[in-house]
Amino acid sequence: MGGAAILAAQEWQTLTALPGVDFSGLTPAQKTHALHVLRTQACPCGCGLKWAECRVKDSNCTFSRGLASVIVAAIKAGKSESAAIAEAKASRFGTRPAPKLLDAPVPIPTLGSPAMGPANARITLVEFSDFQCPYCSKAVVEINATLKAYPNDVRLIFKQFPLTDAHPAAAISAAASLAAHAQGKFWPMHDVLFANRQRLSRESILGWAKELGLDMRRFQADLDSDAIKKAVLRDMADGDRAGVEGTPTVFLNGQRYNGDLAPDAFQPVIDGELKRLAARK
Repeated sequence: MGGAAILAAQEWQTLTALPGVDFSGLTPAQKTHALHVLRTQACPCGCGLKWAECRVKDSNCTFSRGLASVIVAAIKAGKSESAAIAEAKASRFGTRPAPKLLDAPVPIPTLGSPAMGPANARITLVEFSDFQCPYCSKAVVEINATLKAYPNDVRLIFKQFPLTDAHPAAAISAAASLAAHAQGKFWPMHDVLFANRQRLSRESILGWAKELGLDMRRFQADLDSDAIKKAVLRDMADGDRAGVEGTPTVFLNGQRYNGDLAPDAFQPVIDGELKRLAARK
């Protein structure tokens, strides 16, 4: 299954069925037109993918899903490709509103979640992440640089948000990290999983757990337990309530951060928040 999903992600240009897209009611010619549009137009969500590519590689994207529905409806109504594209781009899915750098704060449960950094830090980052996501892998380096720059002021809390439609090994990786967390080894497992993002599997994970010195009988029991599955689902539900749509999503003191995680972009935002908190004293 994992190999088939990877192959599908690589062949989005030729797939005739796309996640979350209902082509029913279209004639074969109309479906050809719809697919041509979806394969050639760039998604406005900022991912840099074509609409069809985005449906395959990021099936949770609300922009490509909404645009696809508009295109299919317009083509079904007899409109030309250019008219359908114009209608889609004029819809609420056609442009991404310029977000504020920090949204209004929302409550996010974090009790028992893996954490790094001082408990009394003035800045708490909550990251919703997916171990098979390439953008999350890049974020590890960027967030670690920020933690290193603020050893006394920033704390990181990790929350699971596996995008299982696009990443077939994300769910077992999330479970593995929490099974390791139960033995105090979350961050070593976190680092191993991200370092090996492209070859995640149950067999590999068991090998890495053994290398990390985990109690393997306990690890395997936890890996398959209902308790771990429910913990992952709770994190995902927390993310849904907080408005998480993709990964990585980072909240700064409960405020969703909508900018680049590169240190030169992110650290000025942290500096501003630290100054704001200092001024309130």
